[in-house]
Amino acid sequence: MIVTENLTKRYGAMTAVDDVSFVARAGAVTGFLGPNGAGKSTAMRMMTALTPPTSGRALVLGREYRDIPNPGRHVGVMLDASAQHVGRTGGEVLRLVAMQLGLGKDAVPAALARVGLSAKEADRRVRNYSLGMRQRLGLAGALLGDPQVLILDEPANGLDPQGIHWMRTLLRDFADRGGTVLLSSHLLHEVEIVADELVMIGNGRIVAQGSKAELLGSRGSIARSLDAPALAGALVAAGFEARPDRDAVHTAASTDEVGRAALASGVVLTELRAAGSDGLEEMFLQLTADHAREGDAR
Repeated sequence: MIVTENLTKRYGAMTAVDDVSFVARAGAVTGFLGPNGAGKSTAMRMMTALTPPTSGRALVLGREYRDIPNPGRHVGVMLDASAQHVGRTGGEVLRLVAMQLGLGKDAVPAALARVGLSAKEADRRVRNYSLGMRQRLGLAGALLGDPQVLILDEPANGLDPQGIHWMRTLLRDFADRGGTVLLSSHLLHEVEIVADELVMIGNGRIVAQGSKAELLGSRGSIARSLDAPALAGALVAAGFEARPDRDAVHTAASTDEVGRAALASGVVLTELRAAGSDGLEEMFLQLTADHAREGDAR
């Protein structure tokens, strides 16, 4: 389990992470989402004692990371798959990690097999690895100590569709066996498939958190009409908030409530659906619209 309590990081006048509190529970995959620059990586660095918090704390398995004896045996971390010694072979990288963790020689071949890297690939220099292979090598290092917790920042970056499917299966199996997975990724569709819980941040603050079912099942409705302002007015008159967006109106009202309000006001609907039907991507774009960098489509 991972617990963050009022986790905050300031750099001078700039607040990178602002009072972030959430729980990533055992037996679940928690998606940690937000636009570029939202504070995800900084928060993960604080969880793993790479960056000291200004205030608040993060507990992993009930302790601060720096207080966990031989933490790699309990917590697998991959924050930057490119941060590997390019002059060493993949096998050498893992053998060094195994030595640090006090593991036997058999741990490295097992970890390589677990992430789909062959013995021949393990003998190649990391500088000759593709990005996808570096991701697999980084994940092998995270899994080497047979941890109870995984903290992963963009682990699917550079993987082909088959590799993404493989990683999704691996993480799902890890969680189903009682492990804790905290996963940051821009691949929203993949997060939507594998995650049980979602934590979304913008400008360093949490803008939404909860189970995937709760968040995606309670997003209200989207309606289109021949007269969007009139539809918005009808919803407001009925006691609901309504946000016009071009020819559509977003509202927290259910589809039944929108239909009744439109009928009572004589407004013709051309489309009416639950907002959650478009899934995580729509929710992400709506909640983080004020926090994304201009032109950032991810």
